[in-house]
Amino acid sequence: MFSGARQHENFSNLKNLLPVTKMRPAPEPFVFPQGQAVTLPRQFHFASKEMQVDEFLQRTDTGGLLVLQDGQIRFEQYWLSGGQHVQWISWSVAKSFISALVGIALAEGSIGSIDEPISGYITVDAGSAYDGPSIRHVLQMSSGARWNEDYGDPESDINRFSAAMAGHSTLDDFIASMARDVEPGTLCRYNSADTQALGSLLVNATGCTISDYMQEKLCDPLGFEFPGYWLIDSSGREMAFGGLNLTARDFAKLGELYRRKGEWQGRQLVPADWVAASIRCDEPYLQAGAVEVGGLNFGIGYGYQWWIPQGDRGEFTGIGVYNQFVYVDPSRDLTIVKQTANPVYGSPDDDHTSELETIEFLRAVANSCE
Repeated sequence: MFSGARQHENFSNLKNLLPVTKMRPAPEPFVFPQGQAVTLPRQFHFASKEMQVDEFLQRTDTGGLLVLQDGQIRFEQYWLSGGQHVQWISWSVAKSFISALVGIALAEGSIGSIDEPISGYITVDAGSAYDGPSIRHVLQMSSGARWNEDYGDPESDINRFSAAMAGHSTLDDFIASMARDVEPGTLCRYNSADTQALGSLLVNATGCTISDYMQEKLCDPLGFEFPGYWLIDSSGREMAFGGLNLTARDFAKLGELYRRKGEWQGRQLVPADWVAASIRCDEPYLQAGAVEVGGLNFGIGYGYQWWIPQGDRGEFTGIGVYNQFVYVDPSRDLTIVKQTANPVYGSPDDDHTSELETIEFLRAVANSCE
């Protein structure tokens, strides 16, 4: 990982390489209808340069690209992923699924209020990072925990956290003893442990595994077409911060659900007010330019485990390392899934602009659908 080595074969095969739990296809799968085909733009602009789309897709090792407009497929192509039936690793796009499940659990009364301390639901050491911060602050990556999400640093917290997946400890044990750094609700510091804490919250509040709860609340009602998989640690706990494996079409269903303000086929699966709160930056430290990722300021704002690009289009997106995207532009009734294995990501050659470049590409695709 993060060495410059090509990863697309791994990213489409992790369910066969690592321990997982399985979610079955829905009893009544939903298949997106075909719409009028659209041609990808030939160029897009980024950093005052004209970028060639074909070169961009090849350079970033794009596995697959799915474009939906008004719920219809306008473009679907797979280059390196293995095809529409193949599950691809979410990385941090999984965080947006966890946020949706928290919203459902709140609406159903399993969680009393997101202003309650998360330590009322999970086991933590006294005085540690998650002893006291509210669920809201954890949702907004503002827990105050000490954290370094530098993927290129082998001693960073994110890489030590990932070692828990190798059986050296458990994910729950890791988050239970983390140290606090700043006052909760003062700094948005991107922190995958915050999402793992939300995963433990879900399990303890609902009495279900994340896989079982997602099966009931999202997979079945959204009509997932194909099996889904969560990577798990040695205790069987799902890797909530990034271990979800789905096909592009099933990833797209979360984007479409949020584009539709939580409604699907006449059912309100996620409360509309939760969706609205999730995709806005309601504090100064959540605004684009204030969010810290791996010690750098990030030019995208943050909500409840969703990223909010700058601009007036109302866009929001799930983002994972190596440039995974579930991008939504409600102003154009558009959802785009990009499965990617960008070999430069996190390597010494990474200039930390690939997320912003990808957003400009996705905007160009959106413009071509007008």
